Amino acid sequence: MEANSVTVRHLTLQDMTELRHASESVYLNKELATWNESTVKALLTKFPEGQICVVVDGIVVGCAFSLIIEYADFGDEHTYAEITSDMTFDNHDPKGDSLYGIEVFIHPDYRGLRLARRLYDARKELCENLNLRAIVAGGRMPNYAQHSEKMSAKQYIEKVKIKELYDPVLSFQLANDFYVRKLLTGYLSGDKESMEYATLLEWPNIFYTKSVKLINAPRSEVRLGLVQWQMRSMKSIDDLFEQMEFYVDAVSDYKSDFVLFPELFNAPLMAEFNHLRLTESIRRLAEYTEQIRDKFIEFAISYNINIITGSMPFFVDGNLYNSGFLCRRDGSWERYDKIHLTPAEVRSWSMVGGKNLKVFDTDCGKIGIMICYDVEFPEYSRILADQGMNILFVPFLTDTQNGYTRVRHCAMARAIENECYVAIAGAVGNLPKVNNMDIQYAQSAVFTPSDFAFPTTGIKAEATPNSEMTVIVDVNIDLLKQLHSHGSVHTMRDRRHDLYSITEHNKA
Repeated sequence: MEANSVTVRHLTLQDMTELRHASESVYLNKELATWNESTVKALLTKFPEGQICVVVDGIVVGCAFSLIIEYADFGDEHTYAEITSDMTFDNHDPKGDSLYGIEVFIHPDYRGLRLARRLYDARKELCENLNLRAIVAGGRMPNYAQHSEKMSAKQYIEKVKIKELYDPVLSFQLANDFYVRKLLTGYLSGDKESMEYATLLEWPNIFYTKSVKLINAPRSEVRLGLVQWQMRSMKSIDDLFEQMEFYVDAVSDYKSDFVLFPELFNAPLMAEFNHLRLTESIRRLAEYTEQIRDKFIEFAISYNINIITGSMPFFVDGNLYNSGFLCRRDGSWERYDKIHLTPAEVRSWSMVGGKNLKVFDTDCGKIGIMICYDVEFPEYSRILADQGMNILFVPFLTDTQNGYTRVRHCAMARAIENECYVAIAGAVGNLPKVNNMDIQYAQSAVFTPSDFAFPTTGIKAEATPNSEMTVIVDVNIDLLKQLHSHGSVHTMRDRRHDLYSITEHNKA
């Protein structure tokens, strides 16, 4: 075919009709012709700069689609559905290091004009201008089904490399300076022509310059400090502040990045309201919460440590919540609420549950915070894990060993199923003059996933049961990244999204 004009430009939604016609002409297997208006609109919304089309004589006849990913988050073993987040493209990460090619096609009537080469050149230019490490793609092998009875997929690739066989996708990519990293199996569901095989391809950007942070760089090793708080009588809020500062000071001396306090650690202050009804005494305790929060913010700055304040009753707009605060060492802070209330909290204190499910950004990566009973609901932590959580902090308060056992074993399960670290911290001792807070039992601990890089018990460290003390422990975030890609099992990746899903109804 001859052409009077050829233009390469960014795709727009107005090109959809022509794009759809080209897609259907390329993919006779309708399972692969997924580029409808909704998917293209989602892609353009996430990353408009990465969607390129080629226009011949005013008609869109081909495209090259891509996302930016942090390659270490996926590794060399992944599927097309995982990269594209099942065509929602939620995995697009503007701060990632690699451009991932998720589609290239040219209308059959316009082949022979070397249009695909123009698209690849434009994609390489994009990679260089964005200063990304490489272009990565999973390449189909559409001719392999014709040879599958005679040779393995690996043999097929080798024959294409030495040009004994021709494959329209792989041969072209090899000619465009891509190299094969490995063979992927089960890459694209429904791709019968390739027998669901694909080549993992990479084009390295030789102009890539890694931006090296001399200070404030992301850390591999993160040090956690857990406070196993002793409940004791206190005459005033100043006594509470003195004990709070003692622990913050002690933990920060070890250069800890975080300190975690237990749930309702400020309960001793409720003794002066013990003559009131339970619903009134807890509300009087809530009057101290903002003052305690502000003191924690002061400590976070002066001791250079991120403080997770456990929890306290917090009165907002006529409702009483069980809330805590993430006080960062830069002076910023955010609130979190207990989502699932125990029957006793509803019955005795008339509390209400929070509604926001979110991870928190810190200078040590993304963390989650769940208060006590929350950890017994696996759906909640799975949502946080899908948002990138690496460490889950669980301040808790349990009166009996039965209650503690529930928290402990559920926390260990959350570490395994979400491939993250889980730190729990509780209070010990007793408060004889505080109704509904008589006794406490705790053994604070840090739990890990269960694989070769971690302790065989899944326990990184733990406190002595029912003793006032701190636990200081280092956790390695890079081990989690390796686990995601190279673990004995892939709990997060192997979920059957075709059979079940978890939906967040109150998503902002």
